[in-house]
Amino acid sequence: MSLVVQKYGGTSVGDAERILHVAARIAARAQDGNRVVAVVSAMGNSTDELHELALQVSQSPHPREMDVLLATGETRSSALLSMALDDLGCSAVSLSGAQAGIHTDAVHGRARIADINTTRIKQELSAGRVVIVAGFQGISEELDITTLGRGASDTTAVALAASLNADACEIYTDVAGIYSADPRVCPSARPLKDIGYDEMLELATTGAGVMHSRAVEIAALYDVEVLVMSSFDDSMLGTVIRVEATMEQASKVRGIAHQNHIAKITIRGVPDRPGIAAELFEPLAVAGVSVDTIVQNASVEDLTDMTFTLNQSDLEAAVQTVEASLPAIGASEVVTDADLGSVSIVGTGMATSPGYAALMFRTLHEHEINIELISTSEIRITCIVHADQVANAVGALHNAFELDRED
Repeated sequence: MSLVVQKYGGTSVGDAERILHVAARIAARAQDGNRVVAVVSAMGNSTDELHELALQVSQSPHPREMDVLLATGETRSSALLSMALDDLGCSAVSLSGAQAGIHTDAVHGRARIADINTTRIKQELSAGRVVIVAGFQGISEELDITTLGRGASDTTAVALAASLNADACEIYTDVAGIYSADPRVCPSARPLKDIGYDEMLELATTGAGVMHSRAVEIAALYDVEVLVMSSFDDSMLGTVIRVEATMEQASKVRGIAHQNHIAKITIRGVPDRPGIAAELFEPLAVAGVSVDTIVQNASVEDLTDMTFTLNQSDLEAAVQTVEASLPAIGASEVVTDADLGSVSIVGTGMATSPGYAALMFRTLHEHEINIELISTSEIRITCIVHADQVANAVGALHNAFELDRED
């Protein structure tokens, strides 16, 4: 008897009709002799609605209370799905993250899983029940409800699959799998048959929203093979995320990711002395500002300019923090640009083959897309560009690297 862990996203359980559809799908798997653990997200846009509701009653909601509130979205989905399964004659039980034994640290809003006590889940499975787990949440040592961050129901599912040593881990969403680019931006994008952990992690961290990056990290660490597929179209085979893709695929760019809402901060006249970077970025870390690409210009007369990118939503806090540090650092001024985005090409072939960067830069040049900053890894090249040029950049690069062709 196989143990299957499934995850259904917010669109898959967006209303009562869709919950009934998911229930029928789960019941069919259970009737085929499988033991099923299903992780669910909040219905539709309910997380955003709860967040907006909180802001209507509080200008600055306490993070602990915000976690208590937001966790109710997934709890509601899990209870409704369990009810639907019971009506189909399929015995089911809903569990919150705490009831499912998901223990986390105490960082509200972006907690990380410390360990999972699977005793309750195994007891329910042994009793012949389908277990429905509320995703995105856990409980701290202080017994406070925590949430794992946006999109982290994927992380819940993969972590449970690893802890339960599941035979399969399936992520159901509203698209047919992992695409070569975002099909909403690039109509010629196509779903991939498979993709390696490293490539998927780079895509996830640079804007591909189908999989949560921490879920991919856990899958790679515990060698959990993950199938990503549509919950609406059974004719599509989906994408398998695993140790490595097919050998022929490893010699080319596999996908293009993009991000909007990126901001840039440049600090001018920074003294070129040891320890200056720590003096600048440590206060930002304390303020909870996550920094991405960092570039330092060559020193002229012992002064340099330092530039970094960050999420647009963190810009105000970052500027306040940096400006407060200017007197101690001895820098002259802070300059910002809040209207940027990024485009990235990802593929293991870039680690051993020349020409990828040249083709990327040439393509952007030919389409009159100016590059603000560049960052790289062994299998990724990212260019920061103006926000209104991101979509054009994605389409141009997808065409240049011939990603519309079948593998």
